[in-house]
Amino acid sequence: MEKIGFVSLGCSKNLIDTEVMLGILRDRHMEITEDLSAADIIIVNTCTFIEKAKQESINTILQAARYKAEGRCGMLIVTGCLSQQYKEDLMKEMPEIDALLGTGSWDRVWEAIGTVRKGRKACFMDNVSHLYDQKTSRLRMTPAYSAYVKIAEGCNNGCTFCIIPQVRGRLYSRSVPSVAEEVRMLAADGVQEINLIAQDTTSYGVDTAGRPLLPELLRELVRIDGIRWIRLFYLYPHYFTDELMDLIVTEDKICPYVDLPLQHISQTVLRRMNRRDTKEDILNLVKKLCAHGRKLTLRSTFIVGFPGETDEEFQELCDFVEAVKFDDVGVFTYSREEGTAAAQMSEQIPEEVKEERYHTLMAIQAKVSEQRNQELEGSLHTFLVEKITEEDGVRQAAGRIEVQAPEVDGLTYLEDAGSLQPGDMVPVRIAQGFAYDLVAELAE
Repeated sequence: MEKIGFVSLGCSKNLIDTEVMLGILRDRHMEITEDLSAADIIIVNTCTFIEKAKQESINTILQAARYKAEGRCGMLIVTGCLSQQYKEDLMKEMPEIDALLGTGSWDRVWEAIGTVRKGRKACFMDNVSHLYDQKTSRLRMTPAYSAYVKIAEGCNNGCTFCIIPQVRGRLYSRSVPSVAEEVRMLAADGVQEINLIAQDTTSYGVDTAGRPLLPELLRELVRIDGIRWIRLFYLYPHYFTDELMDLIVTEDKICPYVDLPLQHISQTVLRRMNRRDTKEDILNLVKKLCAHGRKLTLRSTFIVGFPGETDEEFQELCDFVEAVKFDDVGVFTYSREEGTAAAQMSEQIPEEVKEERYHTLMAIQAKVSEQRNQELEGSLHTFLVEKITEEDGVRQAAGRIEVQAPEVDGLTYLEDAGSLQPGDMVPVRIAQGFAYDLVAELAE
């Protein structure tokens, strides 16, 4: 049996593409391994979102290529966003690559392997005109109790800094019945936590129904037995309706967690970014969300050093972050991406200024996050056990409460885990809050 080695880079949306490719190959009786030195075929699923991700993808391809010279690997396949964006350059500059698959060609991975076996290189770059669905084979790489579900692909927003619409295409939504059936199948397989993802989750359904269908989808999903948590990622402001907000607040299964990628607050910067929402729109939405107090956990991401960002505009962003008191914030320095409108703008900000602004904003948020986590002390939550360690005969647990998302947020630690096992969900009381993590104790 041939062994397939894989590396999946970038976001959870990319991870799902990896999982469905591995599912297709498993159905072809191929063995999957994470040990690249033992692999006959290596697949690298790449990311190109920002310069750092692009460089990581290139370095990973080069590392994988060494196994062709030094190990047993006989075929190197590169897939994903970097393949889509730089297909001609990659094949020319990296002759070790045997096949390239674009973001719309994940389902042709077996065909690519067959082409290479016949002595030819393969390069498949289909339009993103279809998505995996509940019938698609998928080999999940997440823990048994948790899964990502991609409800849409592509984006229609056209932000000037972002290459994603060029490599992922326009918005393409799955149907409500398709997503609901997949979640029912996952629940039957023991999954308790569903993480809904898309490039722009609140726009889900606009392409097919002319209106956002996320509330309709959620009303279906909360009725599915076995699912304990439903978490929403990438909730862009434009279609964040009062109906959606009410569902998040009132439905017990929907995690009270709002991931709101705002990118900036200065109206002039938002205009240069070609964001669909004005400063006034954002302030009104944030005011509504904050009116629910600690009922909702608020997370956002921001870009510093966007072309033309003045000291005054950056200070406006700092003041906004300090005033709103987001529970968590991700900060990115602006990355000048080839092929985007922002890359052609004058007044590019020097790298040292971007880095200084990054550290300034992160320092502000660290103090806010510590304060917000300390405010959780004494509150009751549901704790999902993810890892058990043992020291001096005492079992300790690491995991997450309902307002901590996998991979992007901090962790909660339980100092005496007793007989708990990964996947268990138990009530806890927060004992201590720190800048990133929490310490809890079992609730009586």
